[in-house]
Amino acid sequence: MTKGDIIWDVVVIGGGPAGMMASARAGERGLNVLLIEKNESLGKKLLITGGGRCNVTNAELDVRKLLVKFKDADKFLFSAFSQWSSSETLEFFHSRNMETKVENELRVFPKSNSAKSVWDVLTDYLKKSNVTILSNSPVARITKKESGVEYVQLENGKKIFAKNFILATGGMSRPETGSTGDGFTWLKELGHSVLEPSSALVPISIKEPWVKRLQGVSLVDVKITTLQNEAKQEVRKGKILFTHFGLSGPTILNMSRDIGELLKYGEVIISLDVLPTLDPGELNFKLQEIFKTESNKKLKNVLTNLLPSALVPVILELSGVNPDTACHSVSREERLTLVDLLKGIRVTVKGLLGSNKAIVTSGGVALSEVDFKTMRSRLISNLYIVGDLLNIDRPSGGYSLQICWTTGFVAGNGVIE
Repeated sequence: MTKGDIIWDVVVIGGGPAGMMASARAGERGLNVLLIEKNESLGKKLLITGGGRCNVTNAELDVRKLLVKFKDADKFLFSAFSQWSSSETLEFFHSRNMETKVENELRVFPKSNSAKSVWDVLTDYLKKSNVTILSNSPVARITKKESGVEYVQLENGKKIFAKNFILATGGMSRPETGSTGDGFTWLKELGHSVLEPSSALVPISIKEPWVKRLQGVSLVDVKITTLQNEAKQEVRKGKILFTHFGLSGPTILNMSRDIGELLKYGEVIISLDVLPTLDPGELNFKLQEIFKTESNKKLKNVLTNLLPSALVPVILELSGVNPDTACHSVSREERLTLVDLLKGIRVTVKGLLGSNKAIVTSGGVALSEVDFKTMRSRLISNLYIVGDLLNIDRPSGGYSLQICWTTGFVAGNGVIE
């Protein structure tokens, strides 16, 4: 340390949602805070979450019910969530004039449908909290002395000293936004146990080439069954999105980690029941009714009564039934073939897309090594760990950002002067 070096009260490494929240809360308390960001601007990943709409949180306001979604991490998270949960997040944004709306599965979005609204609130909070921001400044390493972290060294050689450090570098999802796993490396060097991260919520790549033709088609209510060696593995219902590489959408993302585990043991088939409200007998009867009412029309023109128009030619191609067949000429065998197909379109999993397409990654610091009352490391007295660096599995639906808001606030609120 040289004469003239500033000793900050708090240095926060990483300008994503958790880092922004932690910095602003610490600054609001009157602490002298420096936020270091490797990119030229803050919140790069935040601006692309939820397809650019930003799923701010989940509107489950019962803390215990919300924590169930975090599986085994719930017992660790209770003390943090009792300080700041979904209700506090909603109040935080509403009090700063950002209106929200609640959509399917209690997902909360800005009323503007723009992640920029969330970004604006956070950057204004940072400004009002007098946080100093150092952008375009990748950190090269973190140096520890006996009593704790002494300084961080930037890639340009500059050393930055502080009384306390908050690590908020994110996991390894979307590396183009800066989440390249640096924090995991530093934490291991500092003596923390880190479970190797793996992509948790990712789209699924499919082998069948016809899937590409449905790119952009979404189905709101589909029953999705995974099969291995013809044995059912998991069944869920929800929304799916066809893409140029395969399948995405909330339900697919939430199944992706288990599908990844199954792939280690062999081929995985996904069966799509696109009309789950009708059992096979009811669907057969429904088709008979349609074919009778529209007896002189071509088959390809009447299936749109049941299916999105883009799906019809694919279904008919897979079934082998001539799309130009008049409804009155469809045989019983052909009709039952259509029933079987609509109740179970089978696709073969090619693989999971990598971390470059991940929404979040699983893995991270062992939760037993963090005090969740303050987010302080139990191993290093002046180090706080937040956001995606923590080994917490969670589904899509606003839960990932809520982890960031909660842990960021708790760290910023609990950091010792």
